[in-house]
Amino acid sequence: MKDKFVILFVCTGNTCRSPMAAGALKSLLEKERAGKFEVISAGTAAATGFPATMYAIEAARVWDVDLSGHLSRSLTGALIDEADLILAMAPQHLKEVLRIRPDAGSKAFLFKNFPDAGGDGESVADPIGASLEVYNRTFLEIGEYLGKFLDEIVKRIDEKTSDT
Repeated sequence: MKDKFVILFVCTGNTCRSPMAAGALKSLLEKERAGKFEVISAGTAAATGFPATMYAIEAARVWDVDLSGHLSRSLTGALIDEADLILAMAPQHLKEVLRIRPDAGSKAFLFKNFPDAGGDGESVADPIGASLEVYNRTFLEIGEYLGKFLDEIVKRIDEKTSDT
């Protein structure tokens, strides 16, 4: 088997949206392609080493996704280079990915646009500072979109990790 397929989620502070998306996708992919992938996350303005917010942890827990061990990290060129697929939560996050690595355009997408290219489109709203109810809605929205394009992600994992 070839190297694992790496998916990178990008948001601002790496304590809400991208950790929730990463946790949700890990949960979905464990059932589909265990051992063939790695899901990571980072923030365009993240401080290093902070946990996911209490409400992000709680919203994810409802769906048996454990974010309790998450620690925030800043988006770097090395993380972009490592990733096979980059999903940005908002247009400004995608722009920052491409500012750091202009050649990453073929693997970087606005989350809600995937698998279509282009940086214009709708963001996943940032729930920071909002109620648990808002975090729950955000997690459900992320999950709904992941469900829509899970088959495409699995296909890309298979293309990279197949023995042929």
